[in-house]
Amino acid sequence: MGAVHEAGYLHRDIKPDNIYVRDEDGSLVLLDFGAARQAQGPADEANVVTPGYGPIEQYFSGEQGPYTDIYAFGATLYWMIAGKKPVESPARMAEPDPLPPAVEIGRGRFSEQFLKAVDWALKPEAKDRPQDIPHFLEALYSAHSSTLGLQQALRTDRKSTRLN
Repeated sequence: MGAVHEAGYLHRDIKPDNIYVRDEDGSLVLLDFGAARQAQGPADEANVVTPGYGPIEQYFSGEQGPYTDIYAFGATLYWMIAGKKPVESPARMAEPDPLPPAVEIGRGRFSEQFLKAVDWALKPEAKDRPQDIPHFLEALYSAHSSTLGLQQALRTDRKSTRLN
């Protein structure tokens, strides 16, 4: 996803059906770029939304950015944790949010940092989500910074040192 954003595009349809696991090494491949568009510029008229995975800005042709794909990726992780897709984003705009947090449903099976990162990605309002992939990855892997690339791990370790 980071490579897609670095190339100036948004995928706009991340969901379990669009992720392939390679047999030879278990690495993941993002498929189906039919809904992709340039990250900059006006939103096009063709709006693709997969219920449960599409954020609110895709339902109402709002401004989209990396945070749009991050929501969909967070929804995919939520599906893996909960065994079901999240509540559709328009229904989540109500108070209280009807989506049970990942920190509750995944407690004891995943690190709290990982679950909090999934919940951060699933914030209903775009402004409240991670705004780019590096920040999201730092949050996702913060309990296991050894799995990050060297530069990201160093940034994460410096942040945790400052917090202590």
